[in-house]
Amino acid sequence: MKKPEKVSEKPQILWRDRKRIVFGLPWSFTKYSVTEEKLFLKTGLIKTVEDEVRLYRIMDVTLKRNLEEKLFGLGTIEVYSADKSMGNFQIKRVKNSKKVRDLLSDVTEKARKAKGIVGREFLGDDPYSA
Repeated sequence: MKKPEKVSEKPQILWRDRKRIVFGLPWSFTKYSVTEEKLFLKTGLIKTVEDEVRLYRIMDVTLKRNLEEKLFGLGTIEVYSADKSMGNFQIKRVKNSKKVRDLLSDVTEKARKAKGIVGREFLGDDPYSA
């Protein structure tokens, strides 16, 4: 009898980067990545912390850039999330931040549509509740 083959489908990574430091160099132990369903944040060298947020839980993204970030082509993306453990957080000092913000907005909207989630579910404006 033949054993069934294991199918290990790794999610396709749509974007990945590191937090950048002086002069926009990626000498940091903070890594970010996005798949079609989740956003991952990994921090630390000795003690690492790995967080993930399901994209449909992201409510809004905002790009902020100070002068130094503009000079080195960086930006910080503020993510407003309905995730209980993560709450609101930042994707700090990444390259191509405008493209990343747009990518996050697009994949977040696709994830919401796939789950059938609309904005009023985040706001508690349920017309069917008493």
